[in-house]
Amino acid sequence: MAAVAPIADKVRDKPADKLAGKPAGALDVERLRAQFPILAREVHGKPLIYLDNAASAQKPRAVLQALEEIYTNRYANVHRSMHQLGNLATEAYEGARQKVQRFLGAAQADEIVFTASGTDALNLVASSFVAPRLKPGDEIVLSVLEHHSNIVPWHFLRERSGAVLRWVGLTEAGELDLEMLARALTPKTRLVALTHMSNVLGQFAPLAKVRALTAAAGVPLLVDGCQGAVHAPVNVQAMDCDFYVCTGHKLYGPTGVGVLFGKAQHLAAMRPWRGGGEMIEEVTQERVRYAEPPQRFEAGTPPFVQAAGLGAALDFLGAQDRAQLEAHEAQLGAAAAEKLAAIDGIRVLGAAGHTPDAITRRAVLCPLSMSRCIRMIWRPCWTATGLRCAPGSIAPSLCFRRWG
Repeated sequence: MAAVAPIADKVRDKPADKLAGKPAGALDVERLRAQFPILAREVHGKPLIYLDNAASAQKPRAVLQALEEIYTNRYANVHRSMHQLGNLATEAYEGARQKVQRFLGAAQADEIVFTASGTDALNLVASSFVAPRLKPGDEIVLSVLEHHSNIVPWHFLRERSGAVLRWVGLTEAGELDLEMLARALTPKTRLVALTHMSNVLGQFAPLAKVRALTAAAGVPLLVDGCQGAVHAPVNVQAMDCDFYVCTGHKLYGPTGVGVLFGKAQHLAAMRPWRGGGEMIEEVTQERVRYAEPPQRFEAGTPPFVQAAGLGAALDFLGAQDRAQLEAHEAQLGAAAAEKLAAIDGIRVLGAAGHTPDAITRRAVLCPLSMSRCIRMIWRPCWTATGLRCAPGSIAPSLCFRRWG
């Protein structure tokens, strides 16, 4: 059988010429847009403007081609199919695990568990790590910045195990209140679970300071990086977090795949969450012996095609100039702040003094409080001009109560 070329050789984009007139070192936005096929379409005769990345990101051509390559030329089940296609699929799957390891700065690939989503990874930690350690009255510390995926699993434990949820609020500037966090840590605290970056306010959690507090208290730290991993370099060893969660579809990869990083000693001590093939070493009528991590937590046929697509997405991200991206984000933030400040009836939430400078210290997210009149005027404009964003009610609304 003829050898099949590696995925990277099949999907590598040819470099495009820089547009004339671009300042040296400036981000070539048009070249970047050209790598996303969906951005070539029009809505109501206008070019598509997609501002809903906090919900899910569009896919570059390299990811779409990687998925097609797997399904077209190397599809077979992983770890069990004893033929060339199975070997190729397994190589792509485990190769993606190594790419995630490098992307997150983990010490070893076996600390990376593929899940169905970021939500799935959070539920895995709740069920397999936290639940067996809980007694009634034990506490889990969260912040009001969290998305529902980092709230509801802990409510499950409150309902089922008698756990107590302790909440950390925000300062007037929309920053995590570290003094409140310090007061929330007690001998009963079993976990602190915090977002890396808010998908509502856009600011990053001060994780170094958070980790100093949790380490002094001897409390494990889980970081929800579904937003943060997109906007900032991640090194879980430098963070010294016990768990880090991210999701493929916000990293420009496919839906249906998420990632859990867990320190090796935690994963080794955790019980399985789901049962089935792949996560066992031996099954008899009398007993079952479980596989070592990460396979222990990857029951059944894993999302190996999606994982390969995620690997292609990480290659795509790694090929970008992060300094250019961050500079471009800062320019967008300053421009958005200036324009929004000039509109009566709009209040930018979470920015100290609601000044342009405050917004640029965050990712380019501008949560707004609009008068009813402004909403009625703007809504048809969004639809007619090809703009796609997240108006109306936003799921993680706990933090909005800070400003009424």
